[in-house]
Order: sequence, then structure tokens, then C-alpha cells
Amino acid sequence: MAVNTEKEAKAIARYIRMSPYKVRRVLDQIRGRSYREALIILEFMPYRACEPVLKVLRSAVANAEHNLGIEPSTLIVSKAYADQGPCLKRFRPRAQGRAYQIRKPTCHITVAVAPQEEKEKK
Repeated sequence: MAVNTEKEAKAIARYIRMSPYKVRRVLDQIRGRSYREALIILEFMPYRACEPVLKVLRSAVANAEHNLGIEPSTLIVSKAYADQGPCLKRFRPRAQGRAYQIRKPTCHITVAVAPQEEKEKK
């Protein structure tokens, strides 16, 4: 699938309180699809990670529309990835005075959209 990378718009959501592994499961489903297809997929998938991914996708499309003047119907998801953010460390009391560490992961979600090539639209 050929995309025009010089006219790429992206959006980043940082410090999302969710494991990056769970977010990547959702991002793998929308990568390479058109904006309309990705919206439909995210609306009906049962995962909690769909909500922040949907917000980032809409933000990336709004950036493309406002900053680059690209029509949203021509956009496809060119890049979608989740990087690991800092882990919040919490402690839980355990037996015999011990403390058990609980790690609460965060992630940074990045979604980039680009217009399709002319020959691909046919």
C-alpha cells in the first residue's frame, strides 16, 4: 500500500493509564486501513483500549484537515504504535509484614494518517 509520507499528520496521546500490550492489540487491527474503516472497527471492538485510540485517530485526522488541508475521506492510517511510558509503582501489604510491589503501566499512543496515492483509489 503506497502512501504519501511527506503529507503525513500525526497525533500523540501520552501517559495513558493502560498497558502498551493491550493497546497494540487494537492498533494492529487499524494499521493500513482507511479512516472510515478504522472508525467502524474501533466503534465495535469490545476492548477498553479502543476509546483512547479513537480519540488519537480523530485528533490526527483533524490535524490533517486543519493543518494540511487534506480531505478526511482520502486518509489511511499509515502508522500506529504504542510505546511504553513510565510505570507507576504501588505497594500492597502482604503476610508477615512484607510489601508486594504492584506496577501500573502507562503508554504513549501515536497514530499517523496520510493520503492515499492516486493509483490506489481506483
